[in-house]
Amino acid sequence: MPAIRPARPEDARAIAAIHTDSWRETYAGLMPEDFLARMTDEAQRERRAAFWAQNIAAGQDVVLVAEEDGEVIAFASAGAPRDHDGYGAELFTLYSRRATQGQGTGQALLQAVAVALQARGAQSLALWVLDVNPTRQWYARQGAAEAGEKAEPIAGGELREIRMGWPDLRELAAGEA
Repeated sequence: MPAIRPARPEDARAIAAIHTDSWRETYAGLMPEDFLARMTDEAQRERRAAFWAQNIAAGQDVVLVAEEDGEVIAFASAGAPRDHDGYGAELFTLYSRRATQGQGTGQALLQAVAVALQARGAQSLALWVLDVNPTRQWYARQGAAEAGEKAEPIAGGELREIRMGWPDLRELAAGEA
C-alpha cells in the first residue's frame, strides 16, 4: 500500500500531471471533446502546477498524496465547502491514474482526508461528481449518499453534477464506510 502524506510544494508538478491525465482517462466520451482538450492540454497542466504549488504552500486546504517508491501516484484535496450548505467540508479532488486504481489507494486517501478534516473540526463532508462518472458509484460504496444536483452550461453542452455527502465523518474516518 502506498504511503499517504501531506503534499509538499515540490509535489505540484506530479499532482498537476495526475490531475490532467486522470481527467483525460475518466471523462473521455463523457464531456464535449473540445472542452476536455482545453482542460487537459499542456497550458492547463502548467496552470494546475502553479495552482497546486500555491495552494499547498498556503496550507489552507488539506492536500494529501499517495506515494509509492518515491513517486506520487494519487492525490486528494479538501477544505471549506464552497456551495454545500449544511456540510462542514468539501472534497475538492481525489484523482489517480487508471493504472493505479482498484488497489485501495483512493479509499486510503479518502479516509486520511476524513481524519485530517475531523482534526480541523469538520463533522461532515460533501463533493460534486459528474452524474455519468463511474466514480459516483465508488463514492456510494464508501458510504456517501446523494444529496442534490446542479447543472452548469459549458461549450457544447451541459455538465450535470450530483452532490454526494457524508453527514457524519466518524465512520469514514474510522475506515468503516
